[in-house]
Amino acid sequence: MKNYEFWFCTGSQDLYGDECLAHVAAHSKEIVEKLNESGKLPFKLVWKPTLITNELIRKTFNEANNDENCAGVITWMHTFSPAKSWILGLQEYRKPLCHFHTQYNEEIPYETIDMDFMNENQTAHGGREYGHIVTRMGIERKVIAGHWKDEAVVEKLASWMYMAVGVIESSHVRVARFADNMRNVAVTEGDKVEAQIKFGWEIDAWPVNVLVEYVDSIPDSETEALTEEYYRTYKIVEEGRDPKEFREHVKVQAQIELGIEKFCKENNYQAVVTHFGDLGGLKQLPGLAIQRLMEKGYGFGAEGDWKTAALVRVMKLMTEGKKDAKGTTFFEDYTYNFVKGKEGILQAHMLEICPSIADGEIAIREKPLSMGDREDPARLVFTAKEGYGIACSLVDLGDRFRLIINEVNVKHTEKEMPELPVATAFWTPEPDLAVGAEAWIYAGGAHHTAFSYDITAEEMCDWAANMGIEAVVINKDTNIRTLRNEMKWNEMYYRFCR
Repeated sequence: MKNYEFWFCTGSQDLYGDECLAHVAAHSKEIVEKLNESGKLPFKLVWKPTLITNELIRKTFNEANNDENCAGVITWMHTFSPAKSWILGLQEYRKPLCHFHTQYNEEIPYETIDMDFMNENQTAHGGREYGHIVTRMGIERKVIAGHWKDEAVVEKLASWMYMAVGVIESSHVRVARFADNMRNVAVTEGDKVEAQIKFGWEIDAWPVNVLVEYVDSIPDSETEALTEEYYRTYKIVEEGRDPKEFREHVKVQAQIELGIEKFCKENNYQAVVTHFGDLGGLKQLPGLAIQRLMEKGYGFGAEGDWKTAALVRVMKLMTEGKKDAKGTTFFEDYTYNFVKGKEGILQAHMLEICPSIADGEIAIREKPLSMGDREDPARLVFTAKEGYGIACSLVDLGDRFRLIINEVNVKHTEKEMPELPVATAFWTPEPDLAVGAEAWIYAGGAHHTAFSYDITAEEMCDWAANMGIEAVVINKDTNIRTLRNEMKWNEMYYRFCR
């Protein structure tokens, strides 16, 4: 990911003279300096001269468009800034926009306040003028209100920055499909052209045997070195298998990992999809190999699910560098626990779950896999961390994309599952299993998800809004009747008003 930065643009006008403008610039510079020094923002703020004319506003926004390192603009109206001056700049601006509705002083200076102070410190006034024109123009933006020293406000700003990088990076995501969608499966299908228009994603098909050529080209010395790394890093669980045979199977995954990564680097792909039914000359279904690649930041979707693969990649980027991050991965809903008081959904897949979410020991196991008609694949087996997260599903409804976001509570299972040789998580969807599952199904959610402990539903809603797509949130406040009505209203809006 690039070394992104965000531009801090302050709005004002020259009605109150040069002394007032000097104060505006000084206040703006101090806010930028202090926020950068706080260490709470994930990306650097870059101060820009005060914007007071149509020409300068337009020029600044177009410079932001053309600067590859600029991931967004944060606007602050220190004084009153006539909003018609912003129209041309806003019309031509194409990156994420934040309206920071703050002011320099935290408290009203009760004993000294006079009209000069009132005229100079007009965020409450100027912010509304600016907000009006952005709303009238129908431009998507994030509004953050509060004092710039307030930690909660700074956290909101930091959260928006991560989301904005996800928006910018989305247009750089390229997905390599080494197989088509699973036959007769509806939910993993979708309009790839519309996805490129909306999200910037390039989704390309490649014969799986092109990948096989890359895998076969990996020197044995490199494969052996990575196999050694596997044996140093993970617990080896042979379960009575011949140690030499076991290692050879592990080595196959090492060669696949190196081959896929070489292909992705040489051809500029950041996400891949595979299919157990189209493996060509591969000796095993990629399992451990995909898990390791996801941990490095690649997106993945099974059975040709390119939407989830791209979404996992975007969410990986939105969490990069977050302090105490707990992980992001591809997942699939498998089976329910309906026992009263212990309700939840067991999450897993045949092989490919990212070890970034692992809690404790990670083991390599080999078990037969009925799908794929290949030798027993090696895979990483672990259980997921406890904690709150979000499960996201991006679906194509024919006339629009919908992002479904369910807040979930991940817990350890009541008992161990020694016969299940895959990585797992067990979560209860908000507000509970019954309502969460009903809401997900009414919304048309898929069985594949992009899951993260480190992204909020608000961040994903902001991402969806910037992409111009519908977002549906299922959380503790969800009521089925209200949700169904909301989706009917959404349908009317996206069908007739967009």
